[in-house]
Amino acid sequence: ERPAGRLGCLNFWVSLIVTILLACKRVEATATHGDGGGASSPSAGGGDPQGEDVDFPPMLDSDDVAYFSENYDIDGLHWALSNAFRRSERNPNPAAIVHPLPPKIVSRGGGSTYTTRYKLEQDIEQAEYLAENLKDEKKAAFFREEVLPVYRKVLENIPQLDQLERTGGLYAFRKADADAGIGAAHNKALHVTDFDELKDDGGRVLPLLSETFDAEMIQRQWFGEDEEGGEGDSNESHPGIVVIDDILSPAALARIRQLLHESTVWYQTKMPLKFGGYVGSYIDDGLYDRILIALAYELNRALPRIMKGHPLKYLWAYKYDSEYTGINLHADQAAVNVNLWLTPDEANLDPDSGGLVIFTAKPPDDWDFEEYNTNTEKVMEEIIKPTNYANVTVPYRSNRAVLFDSMLFHHTDRYKFKKGYKNRRINLTILYGDMQKGENTGLKEGQISAKEDL
Repeated sequence: ERPAGRLGCLNFWVSLIVTILLACKRVEATATHGDGGGASSPSAGGGDPQGEDVDFPPMLDSDDVAYFSENYDIDGLHWALSNAFRRSERNPNPAAIVHPLPPKIVSRGGGSTYTTRYKLEQDIEQAEYLAENLKDEKKAAFFREEVLPVYRKVLENIPQLDQLERTGGLYAFRKADADAGIGAAHNKALHVTDFDELKDDGGRVLPLLSETFDAEMIQRQWFGEDEEGGEGDSNESHPGIVVIDDILSPAALARIRQLLHESTVWYQTKMPLKFGGYVGSYIDDGLYDRILIALAYELNRALPRIMKGHPLKYLWAYKYDSEYTGINLHADQAAVNVNLWLTPDEANLDPDSGGLVIFTAKPPDDWDFEEYNTNTEKVMEEIIKPTNYANVTVPYRSNRAVLFDSMLFHHTDRYKFKKGYKNRRINLTILYGDMQKGENTGLKEGQISAKEDL
């Protein structure tokens, strides 16, 4: 069957074309996207020349991602994502832009005409990091001599937060910012890693999950069949909530950290006066490195009892500012949520916090997604409070993942990390399948209350 997404009827024959084109080799992204092991030129156009005749939509949606993922089609999904992306306004080459940014991207905070102070400070830290660490001196000089002066000039123009109450902390660029050159640098794909899967010297794809990854134990814990409890600090096994420590191999952890530090795909900002302070990067807007898709697929294959019928649906990463709060109470439209933490433990100033608070109450079947995700007070009063705020609070640990029923309400725990670009708290989230409405998990009423932390 063909998906309902905006690729629509294109998906069937696009996938067929991809299969033929990649019979002996995968499609290599050019220009904006590197050879899979490196990174793009800041001024390149990018994409796959064999996709020129395909009328790609402005962005793929979750149905399109799931369509390719049902058969673990890394080549097809990467090909579609990269070609849609390089036709977007993210391309630093104006002549290559086909589509304006879709309203969905703009409304979630990824527009090109505004920013926040904390977002621009993150962009400056990243540009400084690239200027100091890129091996290609031409690229390093580009960030040092062309990008950083613009960012710093615009930062001087941003008023203090209390002067931006009307916009919730967002700052709309002004003529002075345009004259400084912000349009050519802000939220552009100036450096995109596009890392390939990990491979040995013979070209064999290596596993990304660590040697200690115990799929059978994880699945027993998920279904409440393991009396010994979980791996992490939650002390007990909780059906539908599993803590997995040291989930990635050392090589995979290092490579994924590198791409999240280097790749300039952190386009989303939140209204700091309403939603906290963190920048976001999404699979449908630049965060589609093959290694990330491979990780999502490998994890899906490794846990067949949990993941059956739940293909990859969406993927994103968030990078946090410790001067603000994290993500508010919400649930996600998926069946299974994997939340993976990547920043080294040395950056976390409070090892007892910094992770995730997961409440065991689910929204009722007659609530729609927008209602229960936008009315926090009602959720707390009518759904969570009657359970005496029963929750599982998982402290932050580097290379720790929390696997949980995506319908469970959750929010970022309080956190405090060291200053410095590489010390910023980073989490990678992977969503699988469609939301499964149903009863609460098996936690006893009032177990592990975190009411005081809200």
